[in-house]
Amino acid sequence: MRTGFTVVAICAVLAGVAQSASSVTSNEPRGVTPLILERNEGETRVWRPIEGMTGAQLGSFTLKVGRHNGGSSHLVFLTEDVPAGAKIDRHRHPGADEIIFLQNGHARVNLGDRVRDVHAGATVFAPANTWIEVTNIGTEVIHGLFVFSAPGFEDFMRAESLPPGQKITPLSKAEDAKIMQEHAHAVIYAGP
Repeated sequence: MRTGFTVVAICAVLAGVAQSASSVTSNEPRGVTPLILERNEGETRVWRPIEGMTGAQLGSFTLKVGRHNGGSSHLVFLTEDVPAGAKIDRHRHPGADEIIFLQNGHARVNLGDRVRDVHAGATVFAPANTWIEVTNIGTEVIHGLFVFSAPGFEDFMRAESLPPGQKITPLSKAEDAKIMQEHAHAVIYAGP
């Protein structure tokens, strides 16, 4: 009888250890996938022009980490190429802080009421609701890294872009206005 009790006790302890080990090795919430991505990996997209815009140079971006890429419910990470002479229009993010790291190039950053020219290696921190605009004033494409403290903006980016290889068709002003309204919780642009 005593041997039977010992075997049951050992099985219970081993089951507890196995349960504990599985919870240690699987700390990620359900649906979260750890990622290791090379420069060319992720969800690459190309901005669509807006009807009537002239002279706009459209860049591409790659969504690296977020709700749909890795399952993060806490942050968004992406890269974006900003062509020479192009700009990221004046905007703010109501519900998220934004960090931009310029890997190369030369840009003019308007942040709140400050304006500053920055170079490769510059970091810009825009707290939630802070107006920001970035203009590439150099001669090369700027490769930027962007981190958002909360998801939402990446859904706007998807709505205003297409995967590479698809025919790029301009958004009508009505389509753009509808997208802006649907995503006003994540981004607000200063105007045309």
